[in-house]
Amino acid sequence: KASASACQKANCLCERKRQHIPLHKNREGTMVTSKDYINFIMEQLSALDGVETRRMMGEYIIYFRGKIAAYVCDNRLLVKLVPAAEKYLPGARHEPPYDGAKDMLLVEEVDNPDFLTGLFEAIYDELPAQKPKKKK
Repeated sequence: KASASACQKANCLCERKRQHIPLHKNREGTMVTSKDYINFIMEQLSALDGVETRRMMGEYIIYFRGKIAAYVCDNRLLVKLVPAAEKYLPGARHEPPYDGAKDMLLVEEVDNPDFLTGLFEAIYDELPAQKPKKKK
């Protein structure tokens, strides 16, 4: 695993990744999640059935069996703040996915697919059900 000081490339996530994944910025100069990073996260979760993503303003929402389980924002994986997630991730940092949002839990152990699939399985029952869409 490369460390931040080992990589000579600017704006790199090597300290959290096995390969070089550059950070990307949008027109306003704020970071957005790279396609490489979301593809990596989805690959890590590929053992689970029912995992889907939806793009949202340059970032991603991860649905697990129809429920919102996580956000991927600024090349960070953040899961819903439910008791099972806090138990699975003791001491995890609470961070909002974007300004003005509710805090979620930052998942730093993204290199371990077994850990991530276990996390998603552990939190599923506590995730809120999707609200039905209002008819127009």
